[in-house]
Amino acid sequence: MVSKRKKKYTTGEGAQFMTRKAALKKLQLSLNDFRRLCVLKGIYPREPRNRKRAQKGQSGIKTLYHVKDIQFLLHEPIIWRLRDYKIFNKKVGRARAVKDFESLKKYLNNHPTLKLDHIVKERYPTFLDALRDLDDCLTLCFLFSTFPSIPHVPRDQSALCQRLTIEFLHAVIEAKALRKVFISIKGYYYQAEIKGETITWIVPHHFAFEPQSKAEVDFKLMSTFVEFYTIMLGFVNFRLYHQLNLYYPPKFSNLTQTDSEKEIVDEGVFVSERVAALNFPLSRTTNSAIEEEVEIDNFNTEDNPEKIEEARIEAEKIKKLKTLFKGLKFFLNREVPREPLVFIIRCFGGEVSWDKLLFVGATFDENDESITHQIVDRPSMEKQYISRYYVQPQWIFDSVNARELVPVNKYFMGEILPPHLSPFINEGRHQEYMPPEEKALYDPTALEELHNKGESDDEEEEEKETEQVDTTNEQVEEEVEEEEEVEEEETSSAKKKLKVTPGEIHKEVPWEKSRQERQEYKLREKLVKNKHRKLYKSMMAGRKERAKEIWLLRKKRRLHDEKQKEEKKAKKKQQKLASVS
Repeated sequence: MVSKRKKKYTTGEGAQFMTRKAALKKLQLSLNDFRRLCVLKGIYPREPRNRKRAQKGQSGIKTLYHVKDIQFLLHEPIIWRLRDYKIFNKKVGRARAVKDFESLKKYLNNHPTLKLDHIVKERYPTFLDALRDLDDCLTLCFLFSTFPSIPHVPRDQSALCQRLTIEFLHAVIEAKALRKVFISIKGYYYQAEIKGETITWIVPHHFAFEPQSKAEVDFKLMSTFVEFYTIMLGFVNFRLYHQLNLYYPPKFSNLTQTDSEKEIVDEGVFVSERVAALNFPLSRTTNSAIEEEVEIDNFNTEDNPEKIEEARIEAEKIKKLKTLFKGLKFFLNREVPREPLVFIIRCFGGEVSWDKLLFVGATFDENDESITHQIVDRPSMEKQYISRYYVQPQWIFDSVNARELVPVNKYFMGEILPPHLSPFINEGRHQEYMPPEEKALYDPTALEELHNKGESDDEEEEEKETEQVDTTNEQVEEEVEEEEEVEEEETSSAKKKLKVTPGEIHKEVPWEKSRQERQEYKLREKLVKNKHRKLYKSMMAGRKERAKEIWLLRKKRRLHDEKQKEEKKAKKKQQKLASVS
Protein backbone atom coordinates (compact mmCIF):
# COMPACT_ATOMS: atom_id res chain seq x y z
CA MET A 1 0.00 0.00 0.00
CA VAL A 2 1.15 3.47 -0.86
CA SER A 3 0.74 5.96 1.98
CA LYS A 4 -1.09 9.17 1.22
CA ARG A 5 1.06 12.25 0.87
CA LYS A 6 0.39 14.89 3.50
CA LYS A 7 -0.78 18.28 2.36
CA LYS A 8 1.58 21.22 2.60
CA TYR A 9 1.60 23.21 5.87
CA THR A 10 -0.48 20.60 7.77
CA THR A 11 2.50 19.61 9.93
CA GLY A 12 5.40 21.40 11.55
CA GLU A 13 5.40 25.17 11.95
CA GLY A 14 2.59 25.56 9.44
CA ALA A 15 0.22 23.80 11.86
CA GLN A 16 1.67 25.27 15.06
CA PHE A 17 0.99 28.96 14.33
CA MET A 18 -2.13 30.97 13.60
CA THR A 19 -2.55 34.56 12.38
CA ARG A 20 -4.46 37.12 14.43
CA LYS A 21 -7.21 37.29 11.81
CA ALA A 22 -7.75 33.52 12.05
CA ALA A 23 -7.75 33.72 15.86
CA LEU A 24 -10.45 36.44 15.82
CA LYS A 25 -12.56 34.30 13.49
CA LYS A 26 -12.18 31.22 15.69
CA LEU A 27 -12.97 33.04 18.96
CA GLN A 28 -15.72 35.20 17.35
CA LEU A 29 -14.43 38.34 19.09
CA SER A 30 -13.72 41.88 18.01
CA LEU A 31 -10.13 43.15 17.92
CA ASN A 32 -10.55 45.24 21.09
CA ASP A 33 -12.05 42.34 23.04
CA PHE A 34 -9.31 40.00 21.77
CA ARG A 35 -6.55 42.40 22.88
CA ARG A 36 -8.19 42.77 26.29
CA LEU A 37 -8.52 38.99 26.68
CA CYS A 38 -4.86 38.44 25.74
CA VAL A 39 -3.71 41.03 28.29
CA LEU A 40 -5.77 39.47 31.07
CA LYS A 41 -4.69 35.90 30.27
CA GLY A 42 -1.04 36.69 29.56
CA ILE A 43 -1.12 35.53 25.92
CA TYR A 44 1.30 37.25 23.55
CA PRO A 45 2.43 36.85 19.91
CA ARG A 46 5.21 34.40 19.11
CA GLU A 47 8.15 34.60 16.71
CA PRO A 48 8.55 31.44 14.57
CA ARG A 49 11.83 30.02 13.38
CA ASN A 50 10.72 30.03 9.74
CA ARG A 51 8.17 32.78 9.11
CA LYS A 52 7.36 31.63 5.56
CA ARG A 53 6.28 28.18 6.76
CA ALA A 54 4.42 29.58 9.78
CA GLN A 55 2.47 31.96 7.50
CA LYS A 56 1.69 29.08 5.10
CA GLY A 57 3.68 30.67 2.26
CA GLN A 58 2.06 34.10 2.54
CA SER A 59 4.30 37.12 2.10
CA GLY A 60 4.70 40.02 4.52
CA ILE A 61 5.03 40.04 8.29
CA LYS A 62 1.90 39.07 10.23
CA THR A 63 1.12 38.78 13.93
CA LEU A 64 1.27 35.08 14.83
CA TYR A 65 0.00 33.15 17.86
CA HIS A 66 0.47 29.58 18.97
CA VAL A 67 -2.51 27.38 18.13
CA LYS A 68 -2.40 25.94 21.67
CA ASP A 69 -2.71 29.44 23.16
CA ILE A 70 -5.83 30.17 21.11
CA GLN A 71 -7.30 26.78 22.03
CA PHE A 72 -6.56 27.64 25.67
CA LEU A 73 -8.62 30.83 25.29
CA LEU A 74 -11.61 28.92 23.88
CA HIS A 75 -12.43 27.54 27.34
CA GLU A 76 -12.20 30.92 29.15
CA PRO A 77 -15.46 32.04 30.86
CA ILE A 78 -14.53 35.71 30.27
CA ILE A 79 -15.38 35.25 26.57
CA TRP A 80 -19.04 34.76 27.47
CA ARG A 81 -18.93 37.85 29.68
CA LEU A 82 -17.45 39.89 26.81
CA ARG A 83 -20.28 38.67 24.56
CA ASP A 84 -22.74 39.75 27.26
CA TYR A 85 -21.15 43.21 27.14
CA LYS A 86 -21.72 43.29 23.38
CA ILE A 87 -25.40 42.37 23.82
CA PHE A 88 -25.73 44.89 26.66
CA ASN A 89 -24.35 47.73 24.51
CA LYS A 90 -26.79 46.87 21.71
CA LYS A 91 -29.78 46.85 24.08
CA VAL A 92 -28.75 50.15 25.70
CA GLY A 93 -28.19 51.78 22.31
CA ARG A 94 -31.58 50.62 21.01
CA ALA A 95 -33.41 51.78 24.16
CA ARG A 96 -31.69 55.17 24.02
CA ALA A 97 -32.53 55.55 20.32
CA VAL A 98 -36.28 54.90 20.80
CA LYS A 99 -36.26 56.87 24.09
CA ASP A 100 -37.47 53.91 26.15
CA PHE A 101 -36.09 55.25 29.44
CA GLU A 102 -37.76 52.61 31.59
CA SER A 103 -35.98 49.78 29.80
CA LEU A 104 -32.77 51.84 29.69
CA LYS A 105 -32.82 52.22 33.47
CA LYS A 106 -33.46 48.49 33.90
CA TYR A 107 -30.53 47.60 31.62
CA LEU A 108 -28.14 49.99 33.35
CA ASN A 109 -29.02 48.62 36.79
CA ASN A 110 -28.35 45.04 35.64
CA HIS A 111 -25.21 45.58 33.58
CA PRO A 112 -22.76 42.62 33.43
CA THR A 113 -19.64 42.70 35.62
CA LEU A 114 -16.24 41.19 34.88
CA LYS A 115 -14.55 39.21 37.68
CA LEU A 116 -10.83 38.42 37.38
CA ASP A 117 -10.18 36.55 40.62
CA HIS A 118 -9.94 33.16 38.94
CA ILE A 119 -7.38 34.51 36.41
CA VAL A 120 -5.10 35.75 39.21
CA LYS A 121 -5.23 32.32 40.87
CA GLU A 122 -4.64 30.64 37.53
CA ARG A 123 -1.60 32.78 36.53
CA TYR A 124 -0.07 32.82 40.04
CA PRO A 125 -0.73 29.52 41.82
CA THR A 126 1.49 30.45 44.81
CA PHE A 127 2.22 33.65 46.72
CA LEU A 128 5.88 33.60 45.63
CA ASP A 129 4.83 33.51 41.96
CA ALA A 130 2.87 36.72 42.49
CA LEU A 131 5.81 38.37 44.26
CA ARG A 132 8.15 37.51 41.37
CA ASP A 133 5.87 39.34 38.92
CA LEU A 134 5.16 42.35 41.16
CA ASP A 135 7.68 44.79 39.60
CA ASP A 136 5.59 45.88 36.61
CA CYS A 137 2.40 45.75 38.68
CA LEU A 138 3.70 48.24 41.27
CA THR A 139 5.30 50.57 38.70
CA LEU A 140 2.10 50.84 36.65
CA CYS A 141 -0.18 51.19 39.70
CA PHE A 142 2.01 53.97 41.17
CA LEU A 143 1.90 55.72 37.78
CA PHE A 144 -1.90 55.53 37.54
CA SER A 145 -2.28 56.72 41.14
CA THR A 146 -0.98 60.14 39.99
CA PHE A 147 -3.45 60.49 37.07
CA PRO A 148 -6.53 62.69 37.20
CA SER A 149 -9.76 61.61 35.52
CA ILE A 150 -8.91 61.37 31.80
CA PRO A 151 -10.45 59.43 28.88
CA HIS A 152 -10.03 55.64 29.22
CA VAL A 153 -8.76 56.12 32.83
CA PRO A 154 -11.76 56.50 35.16
CA ARG A 155 -11.42 58.31 38.47
CA ASP A 156 -12.35 55.16 40.40
CA GLN A 157 -9.38 53.29 38.91
CA SER A 158 -6.90 56.03 39.90
CA ALA A 159 -8.36 56.16 43.43
CA LEU A 160 -8.12 52.36 43.74
CA CYS A 161 -4.46 52.41 42.60
CA GLN A 162 -3.69 55.12 45.15
CA ARG A 163 -5.28 53.13 47.99
CA LEU A 164 -3.58 49.82 47.09
CA THR A 165 -0.11 51.37 46.64
CA ILE A 166 -0.28 53.18 49.99
CA GLU A 167 -1.34 49.92 51.65
CA PHE A 168 1.67 48.17 50.09
CA LEU A 169 4.01 50.91 51.38
CA HIS A 170 2.61 50.36 54.88
CA ALA A 171 3.32 46.63 54.57
CA VAL A 172 6.95 47.32 53.54
CA ILE A 173 7.31 49.71 56.52
CA GLU A 174 5.97 47.16 59.00
CA ALA A 175 8.12 44.35 57.54
CA LYS A 176 11.23 46.61 57.31
CA ALA A 177 11.80 45.09 53.87
CA LEU A 178 13.31 48.10 52.05
CA ARG A 179 16.91 47.59 50.88
CA LYS A 180 17.91 50.17 48.20
CA VAL A 181 16.72 53.60 47.05
CA PHE A 182 17.72 55.91 44.21
CA ILE A 183 16.57 59.27 42.82
CA SER A 184 16.38 59.41 39.01
CA ILE A 185 14.94 61.73 36.41
CA LYS A 186 12.13 59.17 35.98
CA GLY A 187 11.26 59.09 39.68
CA TYR A 188 12.22 57.25 42.86
CA TYR A 189 13.58 53.72 42.52
CA TYR A 190 12.90 51.37 45.44
CA GLN A 191 13.99 47.79 46.05
CA ALA A 192 12.48 45.60 48.76
CA GLU A 193 13.07 42.00 49.79
CA ILE A 194 9.93 40.07 50.73
CA LYS A 195 10.03 36.33 51.42
CA GLY A 196 13.43 36.10 49.72
CA GLU A 197 12.13 37.71 46.51
CA THR A 198 13.64 41.01 45.31
CA ILE A 199 11.02 43.53 44.15
CA THR A 200 12.03 46.75 42.34
CA TRP A 201 9.60 49.48 41.34
CA ILE A 202 9.51 53.18 40.34
CA VAL A 203 7.40 55.93 41.90
CA PRO A 204 7.07 58.97 39.59
CA HIS A 205 7.77 62.50 40.76
CA HIS A 206 4.72 64.47 41.84
CA PHE A 207 4.52 66.96 39.00
CA ALA A 208 1.43 68.43 37.39
CA PHE A 209 -0.17 66.07 34.86
CA GLU A 210 0.68 66.93 31.27
CA PRO A 211 -1.84 65.65 28.69
CA GLN A 212 -0.40 63.34 26.04
CA SER A 213 -1.50 63.07 22.43
CA LYS A 214 -3.41 59.95 21.49
CA ALA A 215 -0.65 58.75 19.15
CA GLU A 216 2.04 58.67 21.87
CA VAL A 217 0.36 56.68 24.66
CA ASP A 218 -2.38 54.04 24.44
CA PHE A 219 -4.14 54.71 27.75
CA LYS A 220 -6.88 52.20 26.96
CA LEU A 221 -4.38 49.34 26.71
CA MET A 222 -2.56 50.47 29.86
CA SER A 223 -5.89 50.70 31.69
CA THR A 224 -6.57 47.05 30.79
CA PHE A 225 -3.26 46.04 32.39
CA VAL A 226 -4.12 48.09 35.49
CA GLU A 227 -7.53 46.41 35.68
CA PHE A 228 -5.77 43.07 36.18
CA TYR A 229 -2.92 44.44 38.35
CA THR A 230 -5.29 46.02 40.88
CA ILE A 231 -6.90 42.63 41.55
CA MET A 232 -3.46 41.04 41.84
CA LEU A 233 -2.12 43.74 44.19
CA GLY A 234 -5.22 43.41 46.37
CA PHE A 235 -4.49 39.68 46.83
CA VAL A 236 -0.82 40.41 47.62
CA ASN A 237 -1.68 43.14 50.16
CA PHE A 238 -4.19 40.90 51.93
CA ARG A 239 -1.64 38.08 52.21
CA LEU A 240 1.14 40.43 53.41
CA TYR A 241 -1.06 42.00 56.08
CA HIS A 242 -2.20 38.56 57.23
CA GLN A 243 1.40 37.32 57.58
CA LEU A 244 2.39 40.48 59.50
CA ASN A 245 -0.57 40.09 61.92
CA LEU A 246 -2.14 43.33 60.70
CA TYR A 247 -5.78 44.17 60.10
CA TYR A 248 -6.84 44.49 56.48
CA PRO A 249 -8.06 47.08 55.52
CA PRO A 250 -5.58 49.01 57.71
CA LYS A 251 -6.67 50.19 61.15
CA PHE A 252 -5.04 52.36 63.80
CA SER A 253 -4.81 51.31 67.44
CA ASN A 254 -4.38 54.62 69.28
CA LEU A 255 -5.83 57.39 67.15
CA THR A 256 -8.63 59.72 68.16
CA GLN A 257 -10.25 62.66 66.44
CA THR A 258 -10.32 66.14 67.85
CA ASP A 259 -13.59 68.04 68.07
CA SER A 260 -12.68 70.22 65.08
CA GLU A 261 -11.83 67.17 62.95
CA LYS A 262 -15.10 65.43 63.88
CA GLU A 263 -17.02 68.39 62.52
CA ILE A 264 -15.06 68.50 59.25
CA VAL A 265 -14.60 64.86 58.21
CA ASP A 266 -16.20 61.52 58.93
CA GLU A 267 -14.45 58.43 60.28
CA GLY A 268 -13.67 56.92 56.88
CA VAL A 269 -12.04 60.06 55.49
CA PHE A 270 -10.15 60.55 58.76
CA VAL A 271 -8.63 57.06 58.61
CA SER A 272 -7.84 57.23 54.88
CA GLU A 273 -5.99 60.53 55.29
CA ARG A 274 -3.89 59.09 58.14
CA VAL A 275 -3.13 56.01 56.07
CA ALA A 276 -1.92 58.24 53.22
CA ALA A 277 0.30 60.15 55.68
CA LEU A 278 2.39 56.95 56.24
CA ASN A 279 3.32 58.26 59.69
CA PHE A 280 1.22 56.11 62.05
CA PRO A 281 1.79 52.47 63.05
CA LEU A 282 -1.02 50.12 62.06
CA SER A 283 -3.10 48.08 64.48
CA ARG A 284 -2.13 44.42 64.88
CA THR A 285 -4.36 41.42 65.42
CA THR A 286 -2.01 40.24 68.22
CA ASN A 287 0.24 42.16 70.57
CA SER A 288 3.48 40.59 69.36
CA ALA A 289 5.06 41.47 66.05
CA ILE A 290 6.45 38.82 63.76
CA GLU A 291 10.21 39.14 63.30
CA GLU A 292 11.74 36.95 60.65
CA GLU A 293 15.10 35.60 61.74
CA VAL A 294 17.45 34.88 58.89
CA GLU A 295 18.68 31.31 59.14
CA ILE A 296 21.74 30.40 57.11
CA ASP A 297 21.97 26.79 55.94
CA ASN A 298 25.31 25.16 56.71
CA PHE A 299 25.29 22.74 53.79
CA ASN A 300 28.60 22.12 52.01
CA THR A 301 30.58 24.06 54.60
CA GLU A 302 33.75 22.20 53.62
CA ASP A 303 33.32 22.98 49.93
CA ASN A 304 32.30 26.66 50.16
CA PRO A 305 33.19 28.08 53.57
CA GLU A 306 33.83 31.52 52.05
CA LYS A 307 30.29 31.75 50.64
CA ILE A 308 28.82 30.75 54.00
CA GLU A 309 30.83 33.49 55.69
CA GLU A 310 29.75 36.06 53.06
CA ALA A 311 26.10 35.13 53.59
CA ARG A 312 26.50 35.48 57.35
CA ILE A 313 28.12 38.91 57.00
CA GLU A 314 25.36 40.00 54.59
CA ALA A 315 22.69 38.88 57.07
CA GLU A 316 24.34 40.89 59.83
CA LYS A 317 24.49 43.99 57.59
CA ILE A 318 20.77 43.67 56.76
CA LYS A 319 19.92 43.27 60.45
CA LYS A 320 21.86 46.46 61.18
CA LEU A 321 20.26 48.23 58.20
CA LYS A 322 16.74 47.64 59.55
CA THR A 323 17.52 49.87 62.56
CA LEU A 324 19.59 52.47 60.70
CA PHE A 325 17.55 55.48 61.85
CA LYS A 326 16.41 54.05 65.19
CA GLY A 327 16.48 56.71 67.92
CA LEU A 328 16.64 59.61 65.41
CA LYS A 329 13.91 62.22 64.96
CA PHE A 330 13.51 64.05 61.65
CA PHE A 331 11.58 67.19 60.82
CA LEU A 332 10.76 67.89 57.16
CA ASN A 333 10.63 71.41 55.78
CA ARG A 334 7.81 72.31 53.44
CA GLU A 335 10.04 72.41 50.31
CA VAL A 336 11.23 68.76 50.48
CA PRO A 337 9.24 65.82 49.00
CA ARG A 338 7.30 64.38 51.93
CA GLU A 339 6.08 60.93 50.84
CA PRO A 340 9.41 59.30 49.81
CA LEU A 341 11.27 60.65 52.85
CA VAL A 342 8.58 59.55 55.32
CA PHE A 343 8.49 56.10 53.72
CA ILE A 344 12.28 55.65 53.86
CA ILE A 345 12.74 57.02 57.40
CA ARG A 346 9.96 54.87 58.85
CA CYS A 347 11.25 51.74 57.05
CA PHE A 348 14.48 52.00 59.06
CA GLY A 349 13.04 52.80 62.47
CA GLY A 350 13.16 56.61 62.55
CA GLU A 351 10.53 59.12 63.68
CA VAL A 352 9.42 61.87 61.33
CA SER A 353 7.09 64.86 61.34
CA TRP A 354 6.33 68.10 59.48
CA ASP A 355 4.32 71.29 59.79
CA LYS A 356 0.82 70.27 60.90
CA LEU A 357 -0.70 73.28 59.09
CA LEU A 358 0.43 71.89 55.70
CA PHE A 359 -0.50 68.19 55.85
CA VAL A 360 -2.29 65.82 58.20
CA GLY A 361 -0.39 63.25 60.24
CA ALA A 362 2.20 65.45 62.01
CA THR A 363 3.32 63.96 65.35
CA PHE A 364 5.58 66.73 66.78
CA ASP A 365 6.35 70.38 66.10
CA GLU A 366 9.47 72.11 64.82
CA ASN A 367 10.35 73.54 68.23
CA ASP A 368 10.78 70.06 69.74
CA GLU A 369 14.27 69.95 71.33
CA SER A 370 14.62 66.17 70.78
CA ILE A 371 14.79 66.53 66.96
CA THR A 372 18.17 65.31 65.72
CA HIS A 373 17.96 66.13 61.99
CA GLN A 374 16.00 68.70 59.99
CA ILE A 375 15.72 68.01 56.26
CA VAL A 376 15.95 71.26 54.27
CA ASP A 377 16.50 72.13 50.62
CA ARG A 378 17.38 75.82 50.72
CA PRO A 379 20.69 77.72 51.00
CA SER A 380 20.06 79.27 54.46
CA MET A 381 17.53 79.68 57.27
CA GLU A 382 16.97 82.55 59.65
CA LYS A 383 16.18 80.54 62.78
CA GLN A 384 18.34 77.49 63.57
CA TYR A 385 18.63 75.19 66.59
CA ILE A 386 22.06 74.16 67.86
CA SER A 387 20.86 70.70 68.97
CA ARG A 388 20.14 69.38 65.46
CA TYR A 389 21.75 68.92 62.02
CA TYR A 390 20.36 70.77 59.00
CA VAL A 391 20.99 68.41 56.07
CA GLN A 392 19.79 68.08 52.49
CA PRO A 393 17.45 65.19 51.45
CA GLN A 394 20.20 63.28 49.60
CA TRP A 395 21.78 62.40 52.97
CA ILE A 396 18.85 60.04 53.67
CA PHE A 397 19.23 58.19 50.35
CA ASP A 398 23.03 57.93 50.49
CA SER A 399 22.94 56.64 54.08
CA VAL A 400 20.53 53.85 53.11
CA ASN A 401 22.65 52.78 50.12
CA ALA A 402 25.86 52.89 52.20
CA ARG A 403 24.08 50.92 54.99
CA GLU A 404 25.45 53.35 57.56
CA LEU A 405 25.05 56.98 58.58
CA VAL A 406 27.39 58.82 56.24
CA PRO A 407 29.14 62.00 57.51
CA VAL A 408 26.79 64.99 57.47
CA ASN A 409 29.42 67.65 56.71
CA LYS A 410 29.04 67.18 52.93
CA TYR A 411 25.24 67.55 53.09
CA PHE A 412 24.82 70.77 55.07
CA MET A 413 22.71 73.66 53.76
CA GLY A 414 24.27 75.38 50.75
CA GLU A 415 26.95 72.70 50.28
CA ILE A 416 27.65 71.24 46.82
CA LEU A 417 26.38 67.68 47.15
CA PRO A 418 28.54 64.64 46.29
CA PRO A 419 27.43 62.60 43.26
CA HIS A 420 24.33 60.48 43.89
CA LEU A 421 25.31 56.99 42.70
CA SER A 422 22.94 54.20 41.70
CA PRO A 423 23.10 51.10 43.96
CA PHE A 424 21.46 48.91 41.30
CA ILE A 425 24.57 48.63 39.09
CA ASN A 426 26.54 45.38 39.26
CA GLU A 427 29.96 45.99 40.78
CA GLY A 428 31.56 43.20 38.73
CA ARG A 429 30.59 44.64 35.35
CA HIS A 430 33.15 44.87 32.53
CA GLN A 431 33.80 47.45 29.81
CA GLU A 432 31.90 50.20 31.62
CA TYR A 433 33.14 53.44 33.11
CA MET A 434 33.14 53.50 36.90
CA PRO A 435 33.72 56.89 38.57
CA PRO A 436 36.07 57.03 41.58
CA GLU A 437 33.17 57.75 43.97
CA GLU A 438 31.51 54.51 42.87
CA LYS A 439 34.72 52.54 43.29
CA ALA A 440 34.88 53.84 46.85
CA LEU A 441 31.51 52.15 47.58
CA TYR A 442 32.91 48.68 46.81
CA ASP A 443 36.56 49.15 47.80
CA PRO A 444 37.42 50.83 51.14
CA THR A 445 41.02 51.46 50.00
CA ALA A 446 39.68 53.51 47.06
CA LEU A 447 37.73 55.62 49.56
CA GLU A 448 40.94 56.45 51.43
CA GLU A 449 42.69 57.32 48.15
CA LEU A 450 39.79 59.62 47.23
CA HIS A 451 40.06 61.47 50.54
CA ASN A 452 43.85 61.59 50.34
CA LYS A 453 43.60 62.98 46.81
CA GLY A 454 41.67 66.01 48.05
CA GLU A 455 44.22 66.58 50.80
CA SER A 456 47.15 66.04 48.44
CA ASP A 457 45.81 68.69 46.03
CA ASP A 458 46.05 71.29 48.79
CA GLU A 459 49.49 70.06 49.81
CA GLU A 460 50.76 70.16 46.21
CA GLU A 461 50.10 73.88 45.99
CA GLU A 462 52.19 74.52 49.12
CA GLU A 463 54.92 72.18 47.89
CA LYS A 464 55.11 73.94 44.53
CA GLU A 465 55.78 77.25 46.26
CA THR A 466 58.56 75.73 48.39
CA GLU A 467 59.95 73.79 45.41
CA GLN A 468 60.45 76.99 43.44
CA VAL A 469 62.75 78.25 46.21
CA ASP A 470 64.49 74.89 46.64
CA THR A 471 65.15 74.36 42.94
CA THR A 472 67.34 77.44 42.69
CA ASN A 473 69.52 76.20 45.58
CA GLU A 474 69.68 72.70 44.09
CA GLN A 475 70.75 74.01 40.70
CA VAL A 476 73.68 75.88 42.25
CA GLU A 477 74.74 72.78 44.23
CA GLU A 478 74.48 70.54 41.14
CA GLU A 479 76.70 72.87 39.08
CA VAL A 480 79.40 72.78 41.80
CA GLU A 481 79.21 68.98 42.01
CA GLU A 482 79.47 68.61 38.22
CA GLU A 483 82.65 70.71 38.12
CA GLU A 484 84.23 68.55 40.86
CA GLU A 485 83.29 65.34 39.00
CA VAL A 486 84.86 66.59 35.75
CA GLU A 487 88.13 67.31 37.53
CA GLU A 488 88.17 63.82 39.17
CA GLU A 489 87.49 62.10 35.82
CA GLU A 490 90.39 63.90 34.14
CA THR A 491 92.81 62.77 36.86
CA SER A 492 91.48 59.17 36.87
CA SER A 493 91.69 58.85 33.06
CA ALA A 494 95.30 59.80 33.16
CA LYS A 495 96.04 57.13 35.75
CA LYS A 496 94.00 54.32 34.19
CA LYS A 497 95.51 52.92 31.00
CA LEU A 498 93.94 49.42 31.09
CA LYS A 499 90.32 49.13 29.80
CA VAL A 500 87.73 46.36 30.45
CA THR A 501 84.79 46.02 28.04
CA PRO A 502 81.67 44.52 29.74
CA GLY A 503 79.48 41.95 27.97
CA GLU A 504 76.28 43.01 26.22
CA ILE A 505 72.91 41.92 27.65
CA HIS A 506 70.35 40.66 25.15
CA LYS A 507 67.17 42.79 25.39
CA GLU A 508 63.78 41.82 24.06
CA VAL A 509 62.21 44.28 21.67
CA PRO A 510 58.80 45.29 23.13
CA TRP A 511 57.18 46.16 19.80
CA GLU A 512 58.20 42.76 18.38
CA LYS A 513 56.30 40.97 21.15
CA SER A 514 53.17 43.06 20.61
CA ARG A 515 53.42 42.49 16.84
CA GLN A 516 53.55 38.74 17.38
CA GLU A 517 50.50 38.87 19.67
CA ARG A 518 48.52 40.85 17.09
CA GLN A 519 49.45 38.33 14.41
CA GLU A 520 48.30 35.41 16.59
CA TYR A 521 45.03 37.27 17.32
CA LYS A 522 44.34 37.74 13.60
CA LEU A 523 44.96 34.04 12.98
CA ARG A 524 42.45 33.14 15.71
CA GLU A 525 39.92 35.50 14.10
CA LYS A 526 40.22 33.60 10.83
CA LEU A 527 39.18 30.40 12.63
CA VAL A 528 35.72 31.87 13.37
CA LYS A 529 33.04 30.01 11.39
CA ASN A 530 31.17 31.82 8.63
CA LYS A 531 27.78 31.46 10.37
CA HIS A 532 29.23 33.16 13.48
CA ARG A 533 31.23 35.83 11.65
CA LYS A 534 28.46 38.49 11.64
CA LEU A 535 27.83 37.97 15.35
CA TYR A 536 31.55 38.23 16.06
CA LYS A 537 31.84 41.48 14.06
CA SER A 538 28.90 43.03 15.90
CA MET A 539 30.46 42.01 19.23
CA MET A 540 33.76 43.64 18.27
CA ALA A 541 31.97 46.80 17.08
CA GLY A 542 30.10 46.98 20.38
CA ARG A 543 33.35 46.56 22.29
CA LYS A 544 34.92 49.45 20.35
CA GLU A 545 31.91 51.68 21.00
CA ARG A 546 32.04 50.91 24.74
CA ALA A 547 35.77 51.62 24.85
CA LYS A 548 35.16 54.95 23.10
CA GLU A 549 32.41 55.85 25.61
CA ILE A 550 34.73 55.03 28.53
CA TRP A 551 37.46 57.20 27.03
CA LEU A 552 35.08 60.12 26.55
CA LEU A 553 33.70 59.83 30.09
CA ARG A 554 37.20 59.71 31.58
CA LYS A 555 38.17 62.78 29.57
CA LYS A 556 35.03 64.58 30.71
CA ARG A 557 35.77 63.73 34.33
CA ARG A 558 39.40 64.85 33.99
CA LEU A 559 38.34 68.23 32.56
CA HIS A 560 35.78 68.60 35.34
CA ASP A 561 38.38 67.89 38.04
CA GLU A 562 40.84 70.35 36.47
CA LYS A 563 38.15 73.03 36.37
CA GLN A 564 37.33 72.44 40.03
CA LYS A 565 41.03 72.73 40.95
CA GLU A 566 41.29 76.04 39.14
CA GLU A 567 38.17 77.33 40.91
CA LYS A 568 39.64 76.30 44.28
CA LYS A 569 42.92 78.07 43.49
CA ALA A 570 41.09 81.25 42.44
CA LYS A 571 38.96 81.11 45.59
CA LYS A 572 42.05 80.71 47.80
CA LYS A 573 43.79 83.62 46.07
CA GLN A 574 40.77 85.82 46.69
CA GLN A 575 40.73 84.80 50.36
CA LYS A 576 44.47 85.60 50.68
CA LEU A 577 44.03 88.99 49.04
CA ALA A 578 41.07 89.75 51.27
CA SER A 579 43.03 88.77 54.39
CA VAL A 580 46.03 90.91 53.34
CA SER A 581 43.89 93.94 52.56
